Amino acid sequence: MDRFDYVIVGAGSAGCILTSRLSEDPNVSVCVLEAGPSDWHPYIHLPAGFIKTFHMKSINWAYQQEPGPYTGGRSIYAPRGKTLGGSSSINGHIYNRGQRMDFDTWAQMGNRGWGYADVLPYFKRLEKRVGEGDNTFRGRDGNLIVTTMDWRDPLCEAFMEGAVSLGIPRNPDYNGKTQEGVSYCQRTINNGLRVSGSTAFLKPAMKRPNVHVHTHAHATEIIFEGKRAVGVRYTKGGRGGTPVEVRANKEVILSGGTYNSPQLLQLSGVGSPDLLQQHGIAVRHALPVGEGLQDHYAPRTVARVKDIKTINELRRGFSLWIEALKWATARKGLLSLSPTMVYCFWHSGESAESSDLQLTFTPASYKEGVQGQLEDEPGMTVASWQQRPESRGYVRIRSNDPFAPPIIQTNYLDAELDRRVIVGGMKLARRLLKSAPLSPYYAYEDFPGPNVNTDDEFLHAATERGTTTFHPGCTCRMGPADSTWAVVDDQLRVHGLEGLRVIDASVMPRMISANLNASTMMIADRASDLIRGKAPMEAARIPDAAVA
Repeated sequence: MDRFDYVIVGAGSAGCILTSRLSEDPNVSVCVLEAGPSDWHPYIHLPAGFIKTFHMKSINWAYQQEPGPYTGGRSIYAPRGKTLGGSSSINGHIYNRGQRMDFDTWAQMGNRGWGYADVLPYFKRLEKRVGEGDNTFRGRDGNLIVTTMDWRDPLCEAFMEGAVSLGIPRNPDYNGKTQEGVSYCQRTINNGLRVSGSTAFLKPAMKRPNVHVHTHAHATEIIFEGKRAVGVRYTKGGRGGTPVEVRANKEVILSGGTYNSPQLLQLSGVGSPDLLQQHGIAVRHALPVGEGLQDHYAPRTVARVKDIKTINELRRGFSLWIEALKWATARKGLLSLSPTMVYCFWHSGESAESSDLQLTFTPASYKEGVQGQLEDEPGMTVASWQQRPESRGYVRIRSNDPFAPPIIQTNYLDAELDRRVIVGGMKLARRLLKSAPLSPYYAYEDFPGPNVNTDDEFLHAATERGTTTFHPGCTCRMGPADSTWAVVDDQLRVHGLEGLRVIDASVMPRMISANLNASTMMIADRASDLIRGKAPMEAARIPDAAVA
């Protein structure tokens, strides 16, 4: 049986950064358990390979959600990375931190040291921003290379001009002083290749002799002695493989993500007593593990396009060969792109104090409104979602079988406010697509269609075709011990247990106004200082005008 100082379950965005930071000390040993394979597959590193990794079960957990109250009876697909780099190896590459108020709200919920001024130095420490940005907010010396979309497309330009015509300003840096506005996307792509948690942090760390990465290692149980976590049991090779134990001299750290971290806790006897007893698992410690799941839910408004080519046509036939040649010779062109080109942040109504809507534009459209398979005819798409949903769901084990996928119920649009905001987002998406600058290219609205006009009709359309934006969080929430909802404290230690932390997107106490990868990395970076007992980085001094 092997012993290490730290055993990290999951080599996703958080696990990669933790491994890098903790192993800087040559006197400690770090073991990382990753259920999937190494990130060798070419589709991982080719940005346009996103469309392929979306359904590749060899590197993707490929979960399914339970039908919810407003999903029209549909089970929504929930991909998650299952390889070195985790979801940062299969996601849409977007770098988006969120608003200042998101993190200040975390602090107001009782989490010391997690306000915006506290976390901004960690965002900056991770980042190597290439391009425009105020150094008050942007980092230049980190491992994570962040660039701005360099594709210039007439449809994208017309969409942004359309936003300006509706009073939405251009914003050169939505990760800077303020988020509101419209701009090309910032992404973790450099020289035509994906920059993942693995390539930026884990691979350099693996050159150190104190780092031990075990792939195809499916964690099945946390080993406890009394209330202290002392190791992890895993199966080498998955179901039917070889059982193995590793011990942790200092800490066990769960970085499996929003679905897998609560599942492993529950399998190990930490969670709701009723749930555990239902599946024949002895209760080790009662906590609201898995409760509070949140995600962004997006209907996608689709318009047919005339008099110009879209990505739908460029990705097939002779055009695709030309694009492949561009990538092979200059690392540019269609194959170097993210699935989303333009970001827009704005208000669903006049009463919103800060932008509560996020909209994305792509000069392409997908079959049945689901990202993953492009349509044949020309199209353009605006996805719109509520940034800070109120609805909450849960993640619960299906059985005591560690290889069975968990029950995932997100309860999209369960809260009445969420329904109002999502309708406002769809109306804004329609106005943007019908704006004057896009009129030379706009043929007609395909979905939800010109016959949809009332709030009830828009809501029905959202239930028919809305999907996840792949941003699940909040299932092992960070908060005070005397709360009824917290699983970990503000040091990310599991309440009531010793030697055990959770460090990934599941610890977010509530959803942020952004994609989650950037903030997940920040959480791990700050946590590395907490684990090592290092003084936190000095809080940032932020101009008063920076409110969003």
